[in-house]
This record gives sequence, C-alpha cells and structure tokens, in this order.
Amino acid sequence: MDKKNLTIGILFLLAAFVIIVFGPRAPQPSPPAPSIGRIGPLTPATPAANPSTSPADATFAALETDSAAEHVIHLANDFIDVALTDQGGAIKDVAFKKYPSELGKPDLYTFNALHADPMLALVDFPGLDRETRYTLVSHSAREAVFRAVFENRIEITRRYTIEPGDTKTGDPYQLRHETVLRNLTGETAPLGTLALSLGTAAPVDVRDFGVYLDTGFSDGSHINFISRTKLQGGGLLSWFGLGPRGPVPFIQTLSPIVWASVKNQFFTSILTPDAPGAGLVTRRVELPPFPGSTVPAIGITGSVLFDTKPLAPHGQESLGMNFYVGPKEYNRLSNADVFKHDQDKVMEFGWFAWFSELLLKIMTWVYGWAPNWGLAVILTTLSIKIIFMPFTFAAARSGRRMQQIQPLLKDIREKYKDNPKKLNEAQLALFKEHKVNPLGGCLPMLITFPFFIGFFRMLMCAPEFRFASFLWVHDLSAPDTVAYLGSFPIRIMPLLMGATMIYQMSLVPQPTMGDQTQARMMRFMPLIYMIFCYQYSCALSLYSTINGLFAIIQQLLINRMKNDGDPTHTSAAARPGAGKPVKNISPAKKK
Repeated sequence: MDKKNLTIGILFLLAAFVIIVFGPRAPQPSPPAPSIGRIGPLTPATPAANPSTSPADATFAALETDSAAEHVIHLANDFIDVALTDQGGAIKDVAFKKYPSELGKPDLYTFNALHADPMLALVDFPGLDRETRYTLVSHSAREAVFRAVFENRIEITRRYTIEPGDTKTGDPYQLRHETVLRNLTGETAPLGTLALSLGTAAPVDVRDFGVYLDTGFSDGSHINFISRTKLQGGGLLSWFGLGPRGPVPFIQTLSPIVWASVKNQFFTSILTPDAPGAGLVTRRVELPPFPGSTVPAIGITGSVLFDTKPLAPHGQESLGMNFYVGPKEYNRLSNADVFKHDQDKVMEFGWFAWFSELLLKIMTWVYGWAPNWGLAVILTTLSIKIIFMPFTFAAARSGRRMQQIQPLLKDIREKYKDNPKKLNEAQLALFKEHKVNPLGGCLPMLITFPFFIGFFRMLMCAPEFRFASFLWVHDLSAPDTVAYLGSFPIRIMPLLMGATMIYQMSLVPQPTMGDQTQARMMRFMPLIYMIFCYQYSCALSLYSTINGLFAIIQQLLINRMKNDGDPTHTSAAARPGAGKPVKNISPAKKK
C-alpha cells in the first residue's frame, strides 16, 4: 500500500475504535414527565415505614433505605437466592450463588442490593407501590404470593415462581411473575398506566466508570440501549442540538416493549412480558462511594410501562411475565428454547457480534475440557491462527513478489507520471504478469482486526472471565497490575504484547526502496496497541500476545520460504523483453 492508502486505512481503524467504544447509542428524546396511571382519588393503604433518601441532585431517583419493620422471605435454587419483601410485594434483591461479590471473599454478588425500587414493584403508584405493606398469602419452596387491597376497591395479587436448579424447560435464573388486579366493586375502575421496576444496576467496582451501565429494550424488530451518560447530558454533540446540555431526571421512550433490561458490565435483569409493554423510563441513582473512594457511585434504574384496560365491575386484569436476573452468559441467553425474542442481544456486542459470539462459543467449548479461562484463550487463539495460516502464507508470497517488482513499478511511475490512466493500466498489467495481489499484504490485518475487536467487545461483558485466574493474573477481566512505579501501574500482559509485536516487526523484511515514511509509521503500531490494551482486560493482552508469538513463528517460516514458482525468479530468458541475447560491445583485446 502507498502512503495515502496507509494513512486512510489507519484513520478508518481509529474511527472504528472510537465509534465502537464511545459511539452513541439510540435512545429516543425525552418527552414531558412520565404519566403513570392512578385509580381514582388516592388515600394510600397501609403505608410502610421505609423512608427513602432524597438525593441532593433532583436529577437522580431517590435511593430506598431498609426498614426495620420489613418482612423478607426467600425463594432459592442452586443458582440464585431471591429475597422477596412485603414492601410493594416485590423482589428486594437477588444473590448469585456462582458469583462472589469480591475476589477471595465468600459474600455473593447481589443484584439490586442498593436500589430506587424493589424489582417488579409498582413505581410511583401511592397505595400500591413500595410504600405499601403487602400481606403474604402463601409461601413454599418454589412459590410466594402477596396480596394488598386498595381503598376496599381494588385487590392486587402478586405471584412469584422460581425454577428448580436442574430445570429442563426453563432457566434457573428466570422467575415467573403474575400480577392480578381485581375490581371488588360494582363500578368500572380505570387503571391507567402501570410501571414495573426493572431494578437498579450498579457499577461492579471502583474501576467501573459506568461505560457498561444502560437500560435496553426490543420492540420486536430493533434493539435500543439508553446509556447512563445520556442522562448526564453535555458532551460535544449537545452543542449541535443532539442531546441535552445539562443532566435530565429521566428519559422516557414510548415504544412496544417485547423485552426490557437494565444491566452493568456482567449482570442484568430482563423483563419479558406476555403482552408487549408501552414504554420504558430510565433514571440515574446516586449510590454510596466504594470503600477507599469519596466519589459517589452512579447507578441506573428503569421501569416498564403497561397500558391497562378499565376494570369492569367485579372484573380483573392480569400482567404475566418472565423475569431473568442473572449473569450475562451468552450461551445461556442464546438458548432460543427459553429466550425466544433475541434476549442475547443484551450482550451488546456491536458491529462485530458474529466474531464475539464465535469466540465465546469456542472458548466455552474449550473450557469444558480444559477448565481454565486463560488456557481457553490461548487454545482458541492458536486454533484461529492455524485455520488462517494458508491465507497468511499466500499474503506473504504476494507481499514478497510486490517487494521484488518495486524497480519495475518505479520505472512505470516515472514513465507515466503525467498520464494516470496509462499508469493504472500498466500497474495492473504488471501485477497480473507477476501474480501479485496489491492488497495481499493487508489480508492478515483485515482477518485479524475483526477478531481483535470481537474479542474486545466480548471481554467487556463476559462474566466468565470475572475473577478467573491464570499464572500471576487473579482476574482476567481486569488489568493485571502487579506493582506501581510511583502512581504508574506496572502491567505485564500488555508489556509482553508490545514486546512480541516489536520483535515480530523486526523479522519482517523492510523494503529497500519503498516508502520509508510508511515504514516509520508502522513502527508506532506496537505502541498504539499497547497503550490501548493497557487500560482494559488483561485477557485481551493475553490474546494479542499469543497471536504475536504465533505470528513470530510464522514469520520465521516465511523468511525461510523458497521462491519456487515466483514469476520474478524465472530465468532471464523467460522474462518479457529478455528473449534476445545481449550484444557484447566490448572492444576486442589486442594480440
């Protein structure tokens, strides 16, 4: 490639990185304040003593605090422990038995531990929301039922059913919920719009700056995500009228809701109603700082809107739904027998989803018989490199031929420098004659790049790598900081990756008369990659390091390849213009 094409290529790559990592999501503009339905004049029934903290910033949702009078029961299987509260007759939180809260500690990771509302609680509905004490009607190992009566007019029954750990028809992280509203009077009772909470997703640790926090929904044909940053406002695009300049208290999206989610980097809740909802409301929640930090953690919460019909005299209305609360395990969520509406799109793999999904499937399969995620990364990387070896060698041969015809290319460019059309035709003829693919040298990069981005996107949200150890690494989902030089972290994996890339480039034969500017620019690529990987999961650096080590072996083999069959190495007599013998015009020696 010439200097111009190289520059354009690098700019495209950088643009792709920026768009993929920082690109805008697709929330709808926020309308006026959300309108939640009410049942006639409100005199809340049996209020619960559970005060909420009022945030200093009105753009945040209020954080609920525990009440001493609260009564909590549990439904559990081998995967989750669901805490149900009588405050709102809803899910207080869900603890994941397979996922610890912190490395080396026995405490379980708990979703919705701190929250604006219990999950599936009715939101902003005085008399039936989290402020209302529900009566526990029944409780068994797999099911619990709550009941409340509003003003002696409306009875609400809330039923929760959990799957057994060894379920064959469902998923152990998924509950079944049904809310039934019954009219106890002889008059029609309008219900309006109901809002059910998805829960609150919090940053997973102090290093989490909220990049992965968002709500999302499917309308049946498109998937949309609303990031926490959209509620913060500001940013460059806001100066062009694309988004608010200041923080907003909520974003309301009116759309059919086939499923809706709220998630952080590794865990999510997904509500899939039997009948589509009417919209989604997204808010920010201010949480306490992590230990050792003074900066409040900012979470995100969402609630799904449901339009309901007026209740006929002594009639009833039902809302049925499946509610998944668990890890973002792709192999689990992609099970179409259980999750039938593309709920696996909550992984948000982006443009290179196919590569992310393929890599995760291969690594999960490898992990099945080699139970170490670091080893799974290595074996998966080697498998991919071996599969693409023929393409790499073909590109190497083409690149070598391109290097060998550089004198001929220089002559052609000089000859037709004032005639671009003739120059292009002559170059194409030369490439065809010598069996050179001008883009052949780019082929390995074009093959590797989608896998690199796919691997990066996959690591952003794969809980399998969380706290997975390998050699000196304690957590493959985080940078492998081993020491500090002052305040600068020393991380071995990205340094190894940079060293392998530099050594690999030293093995590549440099052009003798090519574009030296291009060569100098390429020398900066290891540094760019190392800086990029330095801040992210060390599993990404492990993948790139193994990729580089294999590339070094490949390059050593390529450098030893013979030129048999290359047209540029045929005999001089077989070359164009070389059919006639050269006349010797040297003067004869005197006797």
